[in-house]
Amino acid sequence: MAEAETTINITQKGSVTASTARPDGPVIEVRNPGTGEIVGAVPDSDADAVTAAARRLREHQRDWEAIGPAGRKEWLLKLQDWLIDNTQTLGDVVQSETGKPRVDALIDPRFSIDLIGYYARRAEKFLADDHPAPHSPLGRVKKLTTVYRPYPVVGIITPWNFPLAMPALDVIPALAAGAAVLLKPSEVTPLSALELARGWAEIGAPPIFEVITGGGATGSAVVAVSDYVQFTGSTATGRKIAAACAERLVPYSLELGGKDPAIVLADADIDRAAHGITFGGLFNSGQVCISVERVYVEAPVYDEFVAKLTANVKALRQGLDGPEGAHDVGALANESQVEIVQRHVDEAVAAGATVLTGGKRTGVGTLFEPTVLVDVDHTMSCVTEETFGPTLPVIKVADEAQAVRLANDSRYGLSASVWTGDKKRGERVARALEAGAVNVNDVFSNLFNFALPMGGWGESGVGARWGGADGVRKYCRRQAITVPILPTQQRELIWFPYDPSKLRLAFGAMRAAGARGLRRVGISGTATTQGVAK
Repeated sequence: MAEAETTINITQKGSVTASTARPDGPVIEVRNPGTGEIVGAVPDSDADAVTAAARRLREHQRDWEAIGPAGRKEWLLKLQDWLIDNTQTLGDVVQSETGKPRVDALIDPRFSIDLIGYYARRAEKFLADDHPAPHSPLGRVKKLTTVYRPYPVVGIITPWNFPLAMPALDVIPALAAGAAVLLKPSEVTPLSALELARGWAEIGAPPIFEVITGGGATGSAVVAVSDYVQFTGSTATGRKIAAACAERLVPYSLELGGKDPAIVLADADIDRAAHGITFGGLFNSGQVCISVERVYVEAPVYDEFVAKLTANVKALRQGLDGPEGAHDVGALANESQVEIVQRHVDEAVAAGATVLTGGKRTGVGTLFEPTVLVDVDHTMSCVTEETFGPTLPVIKVADEAQAVRLANDSRYGLSASVWTGDKKRGERVARALEAGAVNVNDVFSNLFNFALPMGGWGESGVGARWGGADGVRKYCRRQAITVPILPTQQRELIWFPYDPSKLRLAFGAMRAAGARGLRRVGISGTATTQGVAK
């Protein structure tokens, strides 16, 4: 981030303020959703500011690429050190703009630390030149090489639910790939991303990472100047970004909405399932793209499961944490999110659903009570639309087949979970689900395994992040290079001017290398049959 952009100051109490070098320009105020307190202000940057940032990044990207993965590793590990040394302060900032419980707020920097370690230490191996074997013996006269060259400027647009971790998910592998990165965080929670940029500047790293703050127009400008776009957010916005990228013939990757199902089979450990689904549905107040948002339970264990789930949810401690931490569930990000959650609950109840616990806001800021809904079906918005809030709709099913059918009855396909006492059965059911990831007897575990791809099917997205080497290679252009191995002649057999005898020789060699049976020597099946007949 350029030093003239935005300065973040953190008080001893952990509150955050931001000041801009252009106080007369448009400013976005940042509020703690739990208290309504203004905790910061950032520039609402216009297209000219975005264009200028991209131009600065392009000036330095080639040097960043040139130092190679080993050189970039050293800077990334210095950033990792900075994150470790500043974890508590970063937790303060995350809490200030999200209203998260302390434990949840500290997950952001710790997750980022883990991710940096993975890609910084492996990027050199992941980005090494490939030398594929030729497809036929004729190809052995050339040395074949695939080179991974980064896109110069990667534009990353992130949501508000994990304001430090979400940027890190994509910023780190893009930097490891050798790209320069222009990050536009959500205008709801921009302060944590600015902290990441502050850390990059404080370690003295090359100026190939900038944070640009602003609203929707700023995001559109980022899309317009980037060579590759990574977006995480709503399906509606993702469609617009995909159209804009297609118009420019720019590649993109989208992680969009989710409505993740959990299937509880009759042979499951019901206690584990109830605990896991409580966590999977209500962690971060349900504001996780892979939150459990639908639960299908086989009839023989339905009553037992619902009773245990409800007891777990009732026992959750909800409130606003200080730095010491005391709660399990905190605030929703903004009033708009509260309105969505309340509408889904109210519409379900009006259509015949029953609230077993929760169902309304607490009266403190944007806190909404953790909620269990039963007697729900697929006509209700709480089952068909993404809620992104602390609700758990539970549906009784007759058997495994019905559970799978209903789980797949969604336009979303981000992730899912299957709960069963038979791991082979769990994997079989997982393979029947239309989702980018399935966890058996667990939730979120795919998110903490960077060797696996994280991507959605259907309206949950296009492309994926991570997946081992793919996580950095996605930010690279693949370049093919051929170099002769044998001494070369003045002309190849198929070059001008055409010589029929040489062409027959060349085409015959190609057929002999690629065909099968007698066709390799020019005898077709029809000719062979006719020869036999004669």
